[in-house]
Amino acid sequence: MHKTQIALIGVGAIGRMHVERLRLHPTCELTAVADPTPAGEAFAKSEGLRWFASYTDMLDAMRPQGVIVATPNATHRPIGLDCIARGIPVLMEKPIADTVENARALSRAADAASVPLLVGHHRRHNPILQRARAIVQSGALGQPVAAMAMATFYKPDSYFEIAWRREAGGGPVLINLIHDIDMLRYLLGEIVEVQAKTSHSVRGFAVEDSAAVLVRFASGALGTLAVSDTAASPWNWDLAAGEAAHYPQQSVNTHFLTGTHGSLTLPLLHLWQYREKKGWHEPLSVEQTTPHRKDPYMEQLTHFAQVIAGEATPICSGEDATRTLAATFAVHESAALQKPVSLI
Repeated sequence: MHKTQIALIGVGAIGRMHVERLRLHPTCELTAVADPTPAGEAFAKSEGLRWFASYTDMLDAMRPQGVIVATPNATHRPIGLDCIARGIPVLMEKPIADTVENARALSRAADAASVPLLVGHHRRHNPILQRARAIVQSGALGQPVAAMAMATFYKPDSYFEIAWRREAGGGPVLINLIHDIDMLRYLLGEIVEVQAKTSHSVRGFAVEDSAAVLVRFASGALGTLAVSDTAASPWNWDLAAGEAAHYPQQSVNTHFLTGTHGSLTLPLLHLWQYREKKGWHEPLSVEQTTPHRKDPYMEQLTHFAQVIAGEATPICSGEDATRTLAATFAVHESAALQKPVSLI
């Protein structure tokens, strides 16, 4: 069977994860990697991979069917534009870019060239989240009225030995909470207003260690999100959803959606509803869905191959990812201005 030929740019932590998944994937094949660093070259050689210092040299020499970009955020726009100029479909790791302006430029270029751009908000490929979206779209919740997301966890001191993680922009809002913002957008639609407070009172670094966020959706529903990387807590998607073996899975819910007809918890997928009369004196019933467990990164690769083949459109397009990025940046803007930020 012919496999989809994929090249990889950047072999840092997330890039190496893609190498691992590509080697296991039944329909995708890693053809080469590009990374100019000595560590990147050493990794490629140790893994028996064809290595290029220059990603443009790799693109021109290999002509892959698709490219995964797993490089620092500030490089996403120029690398993405170079891939698009060559007509090569791109899987861009999240966030799509380092600024909303650069994200929009990348998205517009992909649309203008009719080159697929898939952004790696991988949680969208988790069967749990896809089932939750189906439940919401079925009308089982009625009109959504409120949502709550918890992203509270503890990063060890060693995590902060890397300097940029102690500086503004390297904190849990842009690194972690962006996933939860994207999840809520995927489930409940567009966010039109953000209000937030941030704090760095625990570690005292320039970067925040905690944030509380209030969002308003276009539907009128309201959402609250809490994030902290200094909390001894099980209430975060990474621990609860079981997506990665290196996190000890906890049997807890972390995301809560409420509506006029019912409420849904994630990741355990408990659906709460009144069977007969509605009212706080009436009994509530609960049912649980347990979907088949799948690796969302492997599912993302399968989807990317389908996108490359023209069999699917990106589940997270450049424009879609830009909206998530804008809502995430609005958290910092609102905290700095001490007032709500409109996204309309």
